Amino acid sequence: MKALIVDDNDIARTTLSHLAKQIPNLTIINEYSNAIDAYNHLQSKHVDIIFLDIEMPEMTGIELTKALAGKETLIIFTSSKKEYALEAFELNIADYLLKPIMPARFLQAVAKAQAILESRKESVQLTNDEFLFVRDSNITRRLKLDDIFYAEAMGDYVKFYTREKMFAIHGTMKAAEERLPKDNFIRVHRSYIISVNKIDTLQDGGIMINGKFIPIADAYRKALNTRMNIF
Repeated sequence: MKALIVDDNDIARTTLSHLAKQIPNLTIINEYSNAIDAYNHLQSKHVDIIFLDIEMPEMTGIELTKALAGKETLIIFTSSKKEYALEAFELNIADYLLKPIMPARFLQAVAKAQAILESRKESVQLTNDEFLFVRDSNITRRLKLDDIFYAEAMGDYVKFYTREKMFAIHGTMKAAEERLPKDNFIRVHRSYIISVNKIDTLQDGGIMINGKFIPIADAYRKALNTRMNIF
């Protein structure tokens, strides 16, 4: 995996570079102290991952992410502030690391990004059946809809999460919503469709499914409350 580090703080760049060197299949192609130089780099060269700070002069990390919309590069935000997390995940980033970044948390973020990249090599076809048909190399297998916990939008892809694995397909949330049976699945956010049967708990602002917090957008709250018979 090829990556960029973009951060206006010298120490932060050094720390990320050191952490990256501990992962054999991760190569830092370049480091930039501002988002504009990184943007220019990406106009002619591809990387798999950008470790991207948010608060930078001239162009913020969020602005750079929006400018890169449509590209397949994964964004992992690195920030000392939690307040940008909601806006960041609305941009379908791969992960959000809080500084100071702990080695274990960094490894987790990279592993998540690698899983997304690997899943893109598989093709998944939605059918009006009880299954997704997943093609992995020369093998086609069935993925039961009942095994799906939730779907998450990420750029031009939709990620389907099961207990064991995540699958990413090229497509839109609108298409996924139309194909997934409404008896079992419901849209709760522009970036999330959940399996109603897999909800662990409901709480202020979101849902817990298999240890994952999923936000509920106001536009979908009434429909979910009606579905769950919550008054």
